[in-house]
Amino acid sequence: MKVALDAMGGDFAPAVTVEGAVETINESEDIDIVLVGDEPSIKRELSGKRFPLNRLHIKHASQTVGMDEPALAAVRKKKDSSIRKAVELVRSQDADAVVSAGHSGVAMAISLLLLGASKGVERPAIATLMPTLKRPFILVDAGANVDCAPKNLLQFALMGNAYCRAMFSNPEPKVALLSIGEEDTKGNLLTKETFKLLKDSEMRFIGNIEGKDIFSGDADVVVCDGFIGNIVLKTSEGLAEVIMKMLKREIAEVAAGRIAYLLMKPALKNFKKKTDYAEYGGAPLLGINGTCIISHGRSSSKAIRNALKVASEFSRKKVYGAITEEIEAYQVRPGSV
Repeated sequence: MKVALDAMGGDFAPAVTVEGAVETINESEDIDIVLVGDEPSIKRELSGKRFPLNRLHIKHASQTVGMDEPALAAVRKKKDSSIRKAVELVRSQDADAVVSAGHSGVAMAISLLLLGASKGVERPAIATLMPTLKRPFILVDAGANVDCAPKNLLQFALMGNAYCRAMFSNPEPKVALLSIGEEDTKGNLLTKETFKLLKDSEMRFIGNIEGKDIFSGDADVVVCDGFIGNIVLKTSEGLAEVIMKMLKREIAEVAAGRIAYLLMKPALKNFKKKTDYAEYGGAPLLGINGTCIISHGRSSSKAIRNALKVASEFSRKKVYGAITEEIEAYQVRPGSV
């Protein structure tokens, strides 16, 4: 399995991307990596590191897309950017998947442009794994589509359903629609119309779910538009960080705080691990003809390492093919939209 990594993407690139790539090939024998980006910079980062030379390759790209650049302008003008060159490797079948922690909008646009949308998919969506009291759930869409129609949310549900079945061997995922109340009469026009479509589908639709309940673990797939999804994602990340800081501060203020901290340290460490985005690596872009994993801009080498592993598994299990089958199966149903 060969994965193309946008070596220049992310707040701490290329240091963390190169480090993550080296860690990956030293740990996993079935993943080869192509580092795409400024070759001199990549070689400087590789200097002194030990790794199997035959499993780490470099593809030079003369341009880098900054996080603050307009997505459309970057797609049009930067034909030799590291993210574009990485996606081109997937299109030419010189790589099985692509990973980028860079500009997510550019990564999505270029992946859609070069790889194309899966048959029947109107809008690709980002699927993010999030922790719960039981097992992680899939939030889709987590930021790719700000304005959506009910049909788009239905397709997000279908894609999330197929992703959950193929990637996590869940034969019948429980799908929920994020809204302001459990009743089907609650919500705005978008959620009310989407509720009808999901209820009429053959998925295991369990109805609306409120924001306070999404972390209970009762749903395997939670559906919403990308505007709401991205707010949920960023709020959750921020809340987890604040809770950790608050706990440490409260413990420190207790007279026996040092002893208490030592006793609670394993539990705090476990909590941090469960809520750390680095553990999940990155989020797949569902609904394209190929594997594209979008990682957090602040990704550490650990996050990059896990993203590369997710990309390899996603491609190996041909999840994008399962999504196409799911969409096509729904479209042949009588009365389907």
